[in-house]
Formats: sequence, structure tokens, C-alpha cells
Amino acid sequence: MTALHDAIPLARPLIGDAECDAVLAVLRSGQLAQGQVVAAFEERFAALCGVPHAIATTSGTTALHVALLAHGLGAGDEVITTAFSFVASANAALYVGARPVFVDIDPETLTLDPDQVAAAITPRTRAVIAVHLYGNPAALAELTALCAQHGLALIEDACQAHGATFAGRPVGTFGTGCFSFYPTKNVTSGEGGMITTADPAFAERARLLRAHGSPRRYHHEILGYNFRLSDIHAAIGLAQLDHLADWTARRQHNAAVLTHLLQGQGLRFQRTLHGASHVYHQFTVSIPAGRDEVAAYLRRHGVGCDIYYPTPIHQQPLYRELGYDDHLPETEGAAREVLSLPIHPSLSAADLETIAGRVCEALDEVPDARFAAD
Repeated sequence: MTALHDAIPLARPLIGDAECDAVLAVLRSGQLAQGQVVAAFEERFAALCGVPHAIATTSGTTALHVALLAHGLGAGDEVITTAFSFVASANAALYVGARPVFVDIDPETLTLDPDQVAAAITPRTRAVIAVHLYGNPAALAELTALCAQHGLALIEDACQAHGATFAGRPVGTFGTGCFSFYPTKNVTSGEGGMITTADPAFAERARLLRAHGSPRRYHHEILGYNFRLSDIHAAIGLAQLDHLADWTARRQHNAAVLTHLLQGQGLRFQRTLHGASHVYHQFTVSIPAGRDEVAAYLRRHGVGCDIYYPTPIHQQPLYRELGYDDHLPETEGAAREVLSLPIHPSLSAADLETIAGRVCEALDEVPDARFAAD
């Protein structure tokens, strides 16, 4: 069995001297709250995404919350989204008094099925939240067209998809983009979020909402919130952005190696749509039976892994209490089968060989843990 100090973690935030020096510079400046460093972080992120406006917030969750508020959603409105995501993707609708409407996923991409979205649109539908799950862009061509046809806001939950592209364009530019800088994300600011948009009026409203509705000190025009990012967090994020392209290339390389090493082992891999670029926040495989036993074997033998997500949102106690009784067969099937393996940029070639080897061993140990050959 692999010794504890040799364990390969599922995620490993990469923090170096540049991040430490940037934080120290902010601390020594005496300007710790939202200031010039946040503004620089916003400008740099907007440039990376190719949009004129980026608005920093305290988290990916508050980015989603502010985005819905800035689009004017409220009580009585419906928001179509996926139940196969972190709960914040749906909770944001509840925060503004709207109702999440869950539709099923494409079982191969694990993202929203556009046909299911089209069938769920009603006169009360005001927005679609498309989640780029694990860094894999959703069906943006179809979803953008649907939202334009029906006059709906398209919110891109790109919290796991920094740097991903679709048809040559960065995600977060097809609708309103929402990103997270949680520690395990592809780049981190310790904690934080970002909204991207090409609409100047929307950007101005989002800035008011994240700062007590205040365009200037002690002048409050609308009901707002304290969702401001600090310069300390922004300093970390700015330093991290210098590495995003290299880290993305490394994640994509690692995914290609693992796919090659695990090909023919009876696993199913998440499909990426034609024209899309997956940035592999997670490298996720599907296992038809015994997924939990495979995961336990890997952990015992020093390979970190996890399940994203074991309980779909519509089956969470909160949503059961709210009266949700949806049956989403593809979503529920994915929740029983998915397992995420290490993919972070600090993995070595030897690590990748070890991960694949341990997965093969686990599949040999667990009956029916392989899909039959097509």
C-alpha cells in the first residue's frame, strides 16, 4: 500500500512566491478592502475573457446571485437549470425568489440537454443557468439560440471553467458569465467570484448590487449587498492568472494521458462537444457498478478521488421540503456512476501511471465495474 506521504491528492492549489509577495504588498499598503488591486484583477480577467466588463464578488455563489438580480429576476419567475451540479447553481434562483426548474442532462456531456430545456420553457421562464460541468462547455450554440428566441437571460455557470472555449470564444461571453476562485478551482484567489458581461448597463447595476447599492460613499440608490472582494484576495487571483494558460495546457495534457492509459478498461469518459475546449477542473469517468468500492480501493492505495455529485440537487432535503419530486433518469444515473480522478497541473508522469494502474487494479477487484464493450 502506498505510504501516506506518497499519496496523490485529488486537488492541490498551487501557491508560490508571486502570490505571497502580492499579498504582502497589499498588507503593507494599508488598503485591504476593495480598491485598486480588485480593479486590476477585474480588468485582467475581462481581457482574458474578451469582454469589456468584469465585476468581482466574494464567491461564485454571490456572482450567480448578483447576476440574477441584475437581470431583474424575482418572485414568480422560473429559471431552468441542471440538478447535476453544486447546489449553488440552483440556490441562486431561490435567493431572488424565483423557482428553479430542473431538466435532465445529456448522459455523454453531463451538461444540460437543450431539447429538455426547450420543452420546459413556459410563460414564466426568465432565465437559463447552463453549468459548464467539470470545465466542459455546455451546448452553447443551441442554448444561446433558445434564449434569444424566447427572450431569456442566459447565465453561464462557469465556476469550474476558467479558460474554456466554445467555437473559439471563451465561455462567459455567450451570456452572463459567473466564475469562482475557490481554492480548488483552476485558478484561485482563496475565495472569490467574477461576473463577465458585454452590457455596460448590466455591469453598472451589478457593481451597485455588490456594494450596498452605492455608486459613491454614503449614497445608496438601490438595495444592495456586501459582496465586495478584498484587495488581499484579488492580489492572489492576479498572480494566479499569469499561470492560467500553462496550467490549462497541463490539465489537458494530463487528461489526454489518463484517457490513453485507461482506454479499453470499460470506463466511459465525459464527451466534449465539437468545437468546445474542456479545461478539466475535474477528470471524471463513469463506472456502471461498484463505483463506491472502486473509490474506496483508490483511497486505500494512495490515490485521491471524489464524487461530484452523489446526490442531485432535486433530491437534496431542502428541495424535497420545497416539494420537488422530479424524476431525471440521466441525472440520477450519472450521480450513481461518476468518479473524479486527480488531474491537477502538479502531477508527474509517474503519478499519472500510478493513477491509471490503481484504477485498473480497482476495476479488477470489483465485480461488474466495467461497461460491456459496445
